[in-house]
Amino acid sequence: MTKSTTPVYYAGGSRKTSHARIFLKAGTGKFTVNKKSPEDYFKSKIYFNSLFSPFQVTKTENQWDAYITVKGGGSTGQLEAIRHGISRALVIAEESHKPSLKSAGFLTRDSRMVERKKYGLHKARKSTQFSKR
Repeated sequence: MTKSTTPVYYAGGSRKTSHARIFLKAGTGKFTVNKKSPEDYFKSKIYFNSLFSPFQVTKTENQWDAYITVKGGGSTGQLEAIRHGISRALVIAEESHKPSLKSAGFLTRDSRMVERKKYGLHKARKSTQFSKR
């Protein structure tokens, strides 16, 4: 057997507590997320616009195969971590995609995190109920 000489581009992406590893190679648009298809992994159809948006911005739909592993967080954090990683991998693969992905905001890591719970409060900012009497 001979190994394929197609280069594989690797990048990582993160959002909240989710971390994704993206392996991109030239292909026909086949995606696997944690050894499942994206339709099986992300149950809602709303997510697919966001998942494939880096390819739509760069006009490279069905030109790349992606093998994705993602850990931590919830579905939204995982989805945005995948989008961040795909964008970074596309820039590594082809530097000319950087301006369009940068202007769409896909290369910037969203640094917002959950605010920690404070002592004496119910949640981060929710206080106890005020009693007038």
